[in-house]
Amino acid sequence: MSVEIKHTTTSGTFNLDGGSWEVENNVWLVGDDNECVVIDAPHRPEPILELIGSRRLTAILCTHAHDDHVTAARLLSEATGAPVHLHPADEVLWRQTHPDFDFVPLSDGELVPVAGTSLQTRHTPGHSPGGVCFYAAELGAVFSGDTLFQGGPGATGRSFSNFGTLLDTIRYQLFTLPVATVVHTGHGDSTSIGEELPHLDEWLARGH
Repeated sequence: MSVEIKHTTTSGTFNLDGGSWEVENNVWLVGDDNECVVIDAPHRPEPILELIGSRRLTAILCTHAHDDHVTAARLLSEATGAPVHLHPADEVLWRQTHPDFDFVPLSDGELVPVAGTSLQTRHTPGHSPGGVCFYAAELGAVFSGDTLFQGGPGATGRSFSNFGTLLDTIRYQLFTLPVATVVHTGHGDSTSIGEELPHLDEWLARGH
C-alpha cells in the first residue's frame, strides 16, 4: 500500500509561565500498512495508539516541546519502543515535562525515513527555539506544528518565543516550498502555502 497521511485529535491543557489553557491538538501519522511515524504526542497515548493500530511505529517526531505536544511522548515511546525525536534547542522546555527521559536530537535538513519515503526536518524557531516542521515532498505536505496556522503565524507571547524570528522562519523555511503544499498544523484546520503566502506583508507590518 502507498504512503498515506492519517489524523486524530486529543484534548487537554497547555501549561507555561504559570498559566494553563484548554487546547485541542492534532496528531499526524505518515506511513503505510506496515510502518509509520507520528508527529507530536499530545495529552494521552491511547488515541495515538488507536491511530497507529497494528503498524510498527518507527519514530515519534516532535515539532516542539511545549507540553501539549509532548505530554504522551514518554508513555508512547515505552509502549511501542519508538524513539522520540526533538530539536535540542527545545531541551529546556522538554525537561519541564520529562526531566529524566531522553530524546534523539534532530538537526536542520535531517531526513527521517518511513515506508519508502522521507520527511525533511526544517528548523523553524520563533514559537519556540527548537521548533521544527517536517516536509514530505512526495506527499506535497508539510507538518507545521505551531509555526504556521490557517490565518497566520503561531503565538509568540510567552517564554522562549520571538515574533521576528518566527516571521523569518516562515518566510525562508516554509514560503520557499511549492505553493500547492498542504500545511498540516498542530491545532485547527489545515491550509496551504499558497493560501497563507499573500498575507506575509501584513504579518511583517505587525512586527514593526
